[in-house]
Amino acid sequence: MKNSELITSKDNPSVKLYRKLSDSKKARKENGLFVLEGARLCFDSSTLPMIKLLIITETAYEKYCDKILLPDDNIIMISDELGNKMSDTVNTQGVFAICKIPAKTELSDFVKCGGKYIVLNSLQDPLNIGTVIRTADALGIDGVVLCKCCDLYNPKVVRGTMGSVFRIKTIETDFEDIISEFEEKGITSFAAVVDKSSQSLVDCDFSNGCAVVIGNEGNGLSKEDIELCDEKFTIKMHGSIESFNASTAATIILWEMSR
Repeated sequence: MKNSELITSKDNPSVKLYRKLSDSKKARKENGLFVLEGARLCFDSSTLPMIKLLIITETAYEKYCDKILLPDDNIIMISDELGNKMSDTVNTQGVFAICKIPAKTELSDFVKCGGKYIVLNSLQDPLNIGTVIRTADALGIDGVVLCKCCDLYNPKVVRGTMGSVFRIKTIETDFEDIISEFEEKGITSFAAVVDKSSQSLVDCDFSNGCAVVIGNEGNGLSKEDIELCDEKFTIKMHGSIESFNASTAATIILWEMSR
């Protein structure tokens, strides 16, 4: 490795940029960059084209040197101590990356006729969002839409997806715009609600394409957003259980959508 100078200072420009991008949605948006942490994410083939800079500790370099496929000019080595300070996890693997945010997809290109989509409306827990994206990818859903949610490139969201965010189509957009696009493509939109008078999830027909909307963790969907959807359904409960949390409900719904 040509750039073998060991960086130990938290004031190094690349280290400072990494930490800024990790902490700030505004910084990510202004710079068009986001960060990754962890060997699996940083060395995944789907992430390599986006990596502008790999930051790796001495110990991690010795362990993962055979997995590094980037030019030396795109790699810097830091001390293990500095890696511990940079980490957003309890037990860091010492592998970090600064990546370019992919170009935004136009709505008309994102939505295809007959496609199946999950729409997250006002979700704020990054772990919930990460879980939904990972599950949607696993079950072959065509895309995940985020409206007024926690930032897609929040490090906790990215880590929670376990790389799925780079394999499944995702978009951040306004709710009214995506509903209009679904209408134009002939895709029925369904609001997931907690309402015993609504039809049951298992009675919904998703076979010709669908867009299911899930609302905020605490408040669900607003009345106005529910009315924008074509239909609404609920997950019928037994006993005293009244509702699931957002990610659990999404998992059940995604399974029904994929059948």
